[in-house]
Amino acid sequence: MKTITQEIAAFAVDTRWEDLPDSIVQEVKKVLIEHIGVSLAALSTDKGKIMVALGRRLGGTPESSILGTADKVSCTNAALVNGELMITLDYQANMSFGHDGTFVVPSALAIAESVGASGKDLILALTVGFEISSRLARAAGWHKITTEDIIRFKGVQPHHKNAHSNYGATAAAGRILKLDGNKMLHALGTAGRHIDMSLSSWGEEGSFTGMTKYVVPGWQNTGAMIAALLAETGYTGDITILDDPKRMGWYPDDITADLGKTWIFNQQLHYKPYPCCGAFHNSMDCFYNVIKQNNLMPGEIERVKIHGRGGMIGRQGTELPSYSEKEKQLENFYAAQFNMPFNFALLAYRIPRGVEWTDLATRKNPDIIKFMDKVTFQADPEFVEQAEREREQDPRIRPAKVTVEARGKTFTSEIKYRIGDTFTEVYWTQENTIEKFKHNAERILTAAKTDRAIQTMFELEELDDVSQLISEITL
Repeated sequence: MKTITQEIAAFAVDTRWEDLPDSIVQEVKKVLIEHIGVSLAALSTDKGKIMVALGRRLGGTPESSILGTADKVSCTNAALVNGELMITLDYQANMSFGHDGTFVVPSALAIAESVGASGKDLILALTVGFEISSRLARAAGWHKITTEDIIRFKGVQPHHKNAHSNYGATAAAGRILKLDGNKMLHALGTAGRHIDMSLSSWGEEGSFTGMTKYVVPGWQNTGAMIAALLAETGYTGDITILDDPKRMGWYPDDITADLGKTWIFNQQLHYKPYPCCGAFHNSMDCFYNVIKQNNLMPGEIERVKIHGRGGMIGRQGTELPSYSEKEKQLENFYAAQFNMPFNFALLAYRIPRGVEWTDLATRKNPDIIKFMDKVTFQADPEFVEQAEREREQDPRIRPAKVTVEARGKTFTSEIKYRIGDTFTEVYWTQENTIEKFKHNAERILTAAKTDRAIQTMFELEELDDVSQLISEITL
């Protein structure tokens, strides 16, 4: 009988193109498009510029591209830079209630370019990487896709966010390198030793004062890729790395249940309509519904009340901060992404959704800062209890309720499903994907090149060499 680590390694090596349903292939391409788009948009941020400069300094064998630039560096340095670009705006498609794609995509893309892999090779590697990452996330309590998952993790706060994604990134890279089963096993064993579990938890609920998130995919990607590259040369790792249930999660059986027969990474994929923390998005959907349907302008809005439990209004305590305190909070762009009143203000002022939400001019806009005082939290235990009961019946439900006071009236919006979630009535369409990519690319690529890039990505499986795609998303 195979161990968990052995089963995962076998899945990574043995899965074939013919095993992938067309729906899975299409989903993987959309996720790839999302991550490439947000990396292009992030290039104009301070963090993006710093990461590109570092990539140029580190250099290495010119085998893999820094997206949106004319620079080629070593495959590991490309993954380092691209991984950090992809997470900068908090705008990429979320998977397993986390940022799995920012680990898997840069690793697979960099290795694929360096070895001249085909489009099918890349799609297959991404699929394997996403699935492994998501299954580990489920075992650890992040990826709740069934009512049983919801109930058994009720009241439990999982830790080590996205630590599991290192395994997916290594599997994807190893698949493109065509590692055999034994080498893939050792690659996964080494990848586990390259995870810093403490850093994957530290800061999840704390303040944001720097340019690093609570996960650092660029750095973790480097370890993941090196694990695969080392295994290719014969380097050995801990081949029992995932066999002890205390190492990764409470329910290890979920990792391999129907592995290769059913797919779970696409369950509860969230394609983000707003570049900020996804936990706000259901309430933001409600607010946008109200202002759009009633054509409410910022000056007409007197108060916005978000119904639910505490802790999600922003990182500023219960008292309204002063103007200077709010300015201080918004100096850090990551802190702004986790500040609910700020993001509601951006919707109220119809700021284009994209890197504009991160621009310093936006964060220092006095009208936006003043509007933040209008956004409040309304404790609503009855609504919270009802929402929890509904989630136990349907894990995809993300109930939200917002009331807006304007024009002497009170407008209310309630939703069950969050825009952009898979397998819901408000699922992210191909048209949504194209529109979002075009806006993300507009500061970097010409319109003609953007159109070619979109077509190439949607026809990825037809490419003999992924360099044909890379040429359309670099300068």
